[in-house]
Amino acid sequence: MNTALLYHLLDVDPADGPAELLHRARGSRHLPHLVLSALAREDVRMGEPARAELRRARARADRYAGLALDLARSTGVRAIHGLPLAGYYPADLLRPQDGLDLVAPGEAALWQAVVRLVTDHPVETIDVTLLGDRPHHTAVTVRWPAEDPLLDPWYRVRLATAALPGDCATVPVRPYLVADDHVECLIALAEAQLRTRAGVGAAGAGAGAGAGAVGAGEARAASGPPDPLTLLDLSCLTDQPFEPAETAAVLAAYRLAPEAAALLDLAAPLLPLGTLAAVRTALTPELAPERRRRAEAAAGPRLPVRHGTLLRRTVIRHTWDEARLLGAGDSREGALLLTPVADYLLGAPDASPTLADRSTALDALHHWDTHC
Repeated sequence: MNTALLYHLLDVDPADGPAELLHRARGSRHLPHLVLSALAREDVRMGEPARAELRRARARADRYAGLALDLARSTGVRAIHGLPLAGYYPADLLRPQDGLDLVAPGEAALWQAVVRLVTDHPVETIDVTLLGDRPHHTAVTVRWPAEDPLLDPWYRVRLATAALPGDCATVPVRPYLVADDHVECLIALAEAQLRTRAGVGAAGAGAGAGAGAVGAGEARAASGPPDPLTLLDLSCLTDQPFEPAETAAVLAAYRLAPEAAALLDLAAPLLPLGTLAAVRTALTPELAPERRRRAEAAAGPRLPVRHGTLLRRTVIRHTWDEARLLGAGDSREGALLLTPVADYLLGAPDASPTLADRSTALDALHHWDTHC
């Protein structure tokens, strides 16, 4: 990867120079840091403010990597998506990271990791989402301010018991990722395309809108190119040893053949696909079966998604391995979710509880505190 590719993907005339390239990059979240690192690698002259911004971004990336390593050793969670993709970038290029994505082998490991984060960092927000009823999957996002919150984005760590949450409609939750690292990275890029075209937020955010008719999402995805960061991620994977038939079969098994094919089709005119070109060819027979499966699934029920409205932060409940559901049959809206770090009122992601709802929930918590 070189600056020529950055000029190309950001649609900047090289004659306009690095200042215009950086200006265009500032329209994309965190992409300026990658551009700054690319310019620094080529010894482009820059002032101390730009160098300081790059140093802070590198320190942020190093901190995320350290967090992932520490949590993997202590709780068994592991990084997916952003951090593994960053490992395929040249060492002196900084892949933008707006957060750290982690998948836990179970709910107990997830809450152990959350407790570690709350204990070791000035965490200010803890968002919780449940996917499904019985059994359900848990997604948690924790945030805390950067050292300079006026200049830098907050730290954000997203943890989930499901590696791939799907679109809540036609593509189901797939809890585990079992593949070579570079194949997992391709799966992660395809999953991001799925959730973008379906209007579903990241796993830890818990947005709930699902896909429309089969084919409509693919048509929307094909109406414009993917964002530059996705293309840069793909460019770092093009020389990896993908086995075409096996990779296509894995993508199909994870229900992502249409998204992977659409992504590679959009990328093909913009960058050399290398080994991924053969993967795209091998994906062709997998597309029609997946579209038929989604058409059938579209007639079925949607996956329930419940978002937690914070009622109170608690003293850490160190003896709790998992969260507890109370009330409303333990499965519907209005249930209380008691976790090792905070308590929540569950409801639809796009609905806010009324004052009466909150008052009733707080009374229920008081009763639980008194009698349990």
